[in-house]
Amino acid sequence: MNQHDELPSQHNDPLISFLHKAIKIAIRILAVLMVAVIFWGVADVIYVFYRQLLEPPFMLLMLSDIFKTFAAFLAVLIAIEIFQNIVLYLRTDVIPLKLVVATALMAMARKIIIIDFNEVIPMHIFAVGFVVLALGITYYLLGKKTL
Repeated sequence: MNQHDELPSQHNDPLISFLHKAIKIAIRILAVLMVAVIFWGVADVIYVFYRQLLEPPFMLLMLSDIFKTFAAFLAVLIAIEIFQNIVLYLRTDVIPLKLVVATALMAMARKIIIIDFNEVIPMHIFAVGFVVLALGITYYLLGKKTL
């Protein structure tokens, strides 16, 4: 990937150069925190799964329990995608548009999986569908053309 000049290492103004280095440190801190969130999320998935299995009826998952478990899994996967965005940005100083759109698609997939169709209005479902369509087209177009 090509390097962009969003946060150049060297700048004519020493203050701007210092601030860019400070932002890079902040991004590294965010990466560390995201790893903590990922491990916390994995622990939460294990805990949710364990609790669902121990509630009556014992060792039997209801459909709603499976959706709760899926939602917890997907939340961790989204956190991993965000971590990958942060790491890729740190390596190249380029915002990885295709990965960001893929992360947004995964977040929308999570929303669709956990949505309770009995409690949402039809306009909400149309809006979610439109966002998924727009993200899908964007992802396709980003794959067709290198920016």
